[in-house]
Order: sequence, then structure tokens, then C-alpha cells
Amino acid sequence: MKLIKELIEEENLQFITEEKDGEKRYYIEGVFMQADVKNKNGRMYGSNMLAEKVEEYSKNFIEKNRAYGELGHPSNPSINLERVSHRIISLRRDGSNFVGKAQVSSTPYGNIVKGLLEDGGKLGVSSRGLGSLMKENGILKVQSDFLIVTPADIVADPSAPDAFVEGIMEGREWVWDNGIIREKTVEDYKEIVEKTSSKDLKLMKLKLFEDFLSKL
Repeated sequence: MKLIKELIEEENLQFITEEKDGEKRYYIEGVFMQADVKNKNGRMYGSNMLAEKVEEYSKNFIEKNRAYGELGHPSNPSINLERVSHRIISLRRDGSNFVGKAQVSSTPYGNIVKGLLEDGGKLGVSSRGLGSLMKENGILKVQSDFLIVTPADIVADPSAPDAFVEGIMEGREWVWDNGIIREKTVEDYKEIVEKTSSKDLKLMKLKLFEDFLSKL
């Protein structure tokens, strides 16, 4: 069995903010998993097989309020609770799509997600699971031993580095709060941005954001 990750593009998702009792709550809703279509990784999930796995995941995790996802691209087949950024609260079949909803948590990593969204960053989701593959007619078909680790880790799209650097330059507390990275590191980032030419700024933003994620 191998670790299998599938990215869902941001245009398939909605980011919703709701206010209750004076407190903002953030949600991600949309297509989390897809079946019966060859994806960009050349893989395909059978809809009946995936429906069975989603039902199993819902019963064992969602219904028990322990269906979590992380921020970034975890490379292991388990959930690291220290990196949790959101909780999946629903996952249902809609034809060949599996539509989910997740609530962003008030954890250190959840606060980063909220900060990125508030500063205009776009985010996507990536499912993570374990399973074996068999090649048929040039398509890698995911087999029935597939296990869902999470239907949705939160991942950044190309606009996220801009939102991150804006957060640095304006001293937004979500960048350094909760001790995830030291305040001195943020000051170092800020100094690098100020010294970078406009021609090289886009690439530098990406490098700084990747460095930030590597420290999480």
C-alpha cells in the first residue's frame, strides 16, 4: 500500500464565514473527492468503492467528531494532532463527486488558515489515503484496499504567498502567534522583503512562504 494524495482545485470550493454570538466561524465547503474520472495524477477511483470508503470514514470519524485534517502536505499516513487546522463535519455523495464541509479550528494551524483567508489568500484541499494501484488501459485504478486518512488537508494555491507576506509587513499576529515561529524569524522575513527588488519579489515571496511552512 502506498500513500495517495489528490489535490482539488480552489474553484471547486467555497470559503464561508458565519458569525454566531459575536464570534466568526470559518468553513470550507465543496468537492473533496472525485470518482469515475482520471485525475491529473493519472489515477481513478471507482464510485461504488469510494462511496463505501466514505461511508466507513463517516461512521468511524465524522459521526464521532474526530475527522481532522492538517495544513500543508503531510507525508505520513496518520493525522498529527499538533498540526490539525480543521475538522470535517460532513461528507456526502453527489453523483461521482463527494462533497464535504469542514470547520476551521481555533488551533495554531487553524489560525494560520483564518489569517490567510482574511488577507485574500486562496486555498485548496487535498485528500490523503493509503491503498494499492493497478494499471488498466493506461489508468492507475485505486484498489478496494483503499483507506481514507483524511478527505481534506488544506493546501495553498499560488496566491497564498502574497497574503503571507502582507501579513508579515503589517505585523498580523496570525503569522507568529502561538509560538509556531519566533518573532525574530518574522523580523528576518520582513528585512528580506524590504531588501528584495520588485523584479525578484514574486519569487522571494514564494521562497519565504515555503520556508514558513517548513517550520510548522
